[in-house]
Amino acid sequence: MSKLGFIGLGIMGAPMAAHLIKAGHEVFLCSRSGVPAELLSAQAKACASGREVAEQADIVFMMLPDTPDVAKVLFGDDGVAAGLSAGKTVVDMSSISPMDTKDFAAQINALGCQYLDAPVSGGEVGARAASLTIMVGGPEAVFDAVKPLFELMGKNITLVGGNGDGQTCKVANQIIVALNIAAVGEALLFASKAGADPAKVRQALMGGFAASRILEVHGERMIKRTFAPGFRIGLHQKDLSLALSGARALGVALPQTAGAAQLMQVCSANGMQDLDHSALVRSLELMAAHEVAKA
Repeated sequence: MSKLGFIGLGIMGAPMAAHLIKAGHEVFLCSRSGVPAELLSAQAKACASGREVAEQADIVFMMLPDTPDVAKVLFGDDGVAAGLSAGKTVVDMSSISPMDTKDFAAQINALGCQYLDAPVSGGEVGARAASLTIMVGGPEAVFDAVKPLFELMGKNITLVGGNGDGQTCKVANQIIVALNIAAVGEALLFASKAGADPAKVRQALMGGFAASRILEVHGERMIKRTFAPGFRIGLHQKDLSLALSGARALGVALPQTAGAAQLMQVCSANGMQDLDHSALVRSLELMAAHEVAKA
């Protein structure tokens, strides 16, 4: 069994760490919100800092909200970098800037250690079910060594390319997801406003070419008004900001992504940033003065 570290134990991180513990690994944990009691009762060990985690573990996983959080955990006071020794591996499963990821990897490599960026898709449901899609950037040999651990947390695990390419893939994923949520929201709003039953419209569409996982899961959320977060609007906004800033740097136009980002901004401006990203439909409903369905 391996000595593993896991930093960031929120909605996604806690169940991901739990899978590593359940597999029998010795796991050292750290989180700014504290280590959940259920993980400690499963024989995991709480650490006071990233440095302490890195001193104890051979492979350190991170699952954090944004690029500045990763930078602080890695290189801040008592950060992971301060506790690393040659030959250890850092695996960042957060969704952050691809360009900053390349810089972080270079700094960790300079310490004689390896770095993988391995963002995920699948939300809280996927984290709990160990069915996450994991998009990895980094050296193939390091990927091969860590893959058995990824398999404890996910199902579709792909080495996309070098450091930063995993994060680029995740940004692309978030573009597709956002545009699909907007499309489903517009379709169900149109159907409802026209007088059709949105639940039956969704049922009919699930049997045709418009069928999708977003229509299945988030379409149901829109109809049932179940917007408790699996993945918060505020976090998806962050991902779309990464897409748009990257597009500016590359000289690429992403007009539909910009539109979806504005719809999420409408939600945030109305206090809905902590709702599930399927609540993007609320911005469309506000403009139409009509709800897809009544709770």
